[in-house]
Amino acid sequence: MFDVIRIPAFKDNYIWLLRKGASAAVVDPGDARPVLEVLEREGLSLTTIFVTHHHADHQGGVRTLLAHFPAEVFAPAAESIAGVTKPVRGGETIRAAFCDDEFQVIAVPGHTLGHVAYYGAGCLFCGDTLFAGGCGRLFEGSAAQLFDSLSRLASLPDQTAVYCAHEYTEANLRFALAVEPANRCLQSRVNEVAVARAKGWPTVPSTIAIEKATNPFLRCAESEVVASARRRVSDVADEIAVFAALREWKNSF
Repeated sequence: MFDVIRIPAFKDNYIWLLRKGASAAVVDPGDARPVLEVLEREGLSLTTIFVTHHHADHQGGVRTLLAHFPAEVFAPAAESIAGVTKPVRGGETIRAAFCDDEFQVIAVPGHTLGHVAYYGAGCLFCGDTLFAGGCGRLFEGSAAQLFDSLSRLASLPDQTAVYCAHEYTEANLRFALAVEPANRCLQSRVNEVAVARAKGWPTVPSTIAIEKATNPFLRCAESEVVASARRRVSDVADEIAVFAALREWKNSF
């Protein structure tokens, strides 16, 4: 098992550094500088880079990191990403150089068409697909694609730790509460997150269980969620239509 170190980047990104002994991997290094600082401080050698999708804030630091370390780079085969040595599409089981744990690569199109997530040792690194309390925007894929991707992630074990790539939780939960105001688990989570953020604490990782209990995008069959969606779009006929209505609502919330 590896340790996970949180590296804040830009305004609200998280880069995840996975440490096993003196070796390390990073997930979605949009900026090389803070990664290099942690590697130097901790005396670590970077052997593996995981990239979930092609947006610059997730892969912009890859070239600079490769100038310092000859790391292997796992990234979506369907997207244009610098320095890829091990392209993946989803469905693979991979073993990275930094540790003995296996990772499953899960195809999660929607935010981008080639987006992938990495699941191993009880940890899910899901980029911009599933957020704490929310989900990514539909920049390239369809609502049906992202709904299916989120359903795939929701089927992972409840105790799975969800390492998303942004600190969006507080804003996401404000929207969630507008969708499902009677959800007591959600009410409690809103209060807990407010306390954490007031103290400057991170709210990530969460768990699959927490997301299934409080994240409206994983609760599209719940009666209150359906009713809220129908107040926005009267003719929602199924869970995908509920999801699409929620995603469109969130865009302007």
